[in-house]
Parts: sequence; structure tokens; C-alpha cells
Amino acid sequence: MLTKFGKFCRKIRIDEGKLLMDMANQLGVSAAFLSKVENGKAKPPVGWEDIIVKDYELNTEQEKELRRCIQEARETNIVQLTAMTEDDRDLMLQFARKLDTLEETEKNRIRKILGS
Repeated sequence: MLTKFGKFCRKIRIDEGKLLMDMANQLGVSAAFLSKVENGKAKPPVGWEDIIVKDYELNTEQEKELRRCIQEARETNIVQLTAMTEDDRDLMLQFARKLDTLEETEKNRIRKILGS
């Protein structure tokens, strides 16, 4: 799923007539890695903001939006479902579907089990 950072990058690439590979080269990474970041499967490395601001000559408002998007991407937790067993994936998805229906006492018991 394309993140806000991914949408931002895609827009500035299109506006500049650049491809994903072009931006990846500017950032010193593979197109596959940049795609993972844009799709929320990896976090943007430190320093990308400055490179993008400089190379795409972003104005002040665009720079602020870029920094917001990157901060949000860095604060978002990534869960790698492919690294889980099928049983663990099923358990996690069942939990996620039921979370909003759990009573606070049940949530507190789960927190205690998880040690948080």
C-alpha cells in the first residue's frame, strides 16, 4: 500500500519527468528498496530528506510536507507477514480483527502477558 511518503515521491517524480530508478540512483539505493519504502515495507533512511529537497529543488511548503511524510513513515510499525508461520499470521489477524471489541480488562490481561 502506497504511503504518504510514497505518494509524495511519486508526485515529484512525475512532475520532474523522472522514474523510480532515477530517484533511487539519486538516493544511492536500488529501485526495489525505494519501492519498499514507498509501500511501507521499509523505513526511509536518515538523510533522504536533504537529498530530495536539494535534488528536486523543493519549496518551503513541499519541504515541510516531505519531512512530515518521512517522520510518519519512520514512526509507523512494520510487520513482516512473510516471515511468520501461517498459524502465527492467522493468530495475528484474528487478534487485529477482535481488538476493537475487547473489554479494557481483557486488553490489560493481554498487555500483562506481553509484558508491556
